[in-house]
Amino acid sequence: MKRLQFVLVAVVLMASLFSVQPSADAQIKMFKEPPFSHYKVSRGDTFWFIAQRYGLDYQELMRLNPDVEPRNMHVGEVIRLKPDAAHHSAFEDQVAALVNQERQKNGLRPLQHRADVKHVAHKKAEDLINSNYFAHNSPNYGTPFDMLRTFGVSYRSAGENIAKGQRTPQEVMNAWMNSPGHRQNILNPNFDTIGVGFYHGAWVQMFIQAR
Repeated sequence: MKRLQFVLVAVVLMASLFSVQPSADAQIKMFKEPPFSHYKVSRGDTFWFIAQRYGLDYQELMRLNPDVEPRNMHVGEVIRLKPDAAHHSAFEDQVAALVNQERQKNGLRPLQHRADVKHVAHKKAEDLINSNYFAHNSPNYGTPFDMLRTFGVSYRSAGENIAKGQRTPQEVMNAWMNSPGHRQNILNPNFDTIGVGFYHGAWVQMFIQAR
C-alpha cells in the first residue's frame, strides 16, 4: 500500500492517496537472476527466500544490505539485489537532484540540499518507521515546524512531503509530482532549501525558506 501526504506552508493538510496492489499468483515466480536492482520487502520475506527467488547467494545478499536486520525486516523497505545498485544513502541526494530538475523545467531556482535540513528529514523518516505511524504530526517531535525548530533550523516558511513504499527516487518523485499538493511544495518559488530523508521505505522531503 502506497501512501502520500503533504503539508503546505503554515497549514498542515492531512490527505492520503492509496493504491491497492493486485494479489500475487498462488505460485511464486522464480528467476535465474534479478530482473531489477532493488526489491521492496513484503510481509513474510526473509533474506534466504529473496535469495532463492532471484537466483542470488544468501551471503552476498546480506553483504549488499549490511544495514538491514535479517530477523526484523520492515515491510516496504528497499534492499539491493545487485552490486551496482545505488545504496540507500545515495537515494537522498538523487531525490534532491530530481527536485531541482523539475524546478529547472519550470524556470525556478534550484534548492540547496543543506546538511542540517537533511538531518531533520532523515530523523523524520526514521521516526515514521520506528514509531510505526504515517502522518505529518509526529508523536515524538510534533509538527514538521516544531521538529525543524527542535533541531535548530531557522526558517521563514516551511513545508513537508512524506511517502512510503516506493522503491526508487524516480518512483517516489513521480508519485509526488502527480499529486497537486506535493507538486506545489516541490515547485514553490519561495523555498530555497531542501532536506531529503530515506529510511527503510519511508521518504521525507523538508523544504524551507531560509531567514
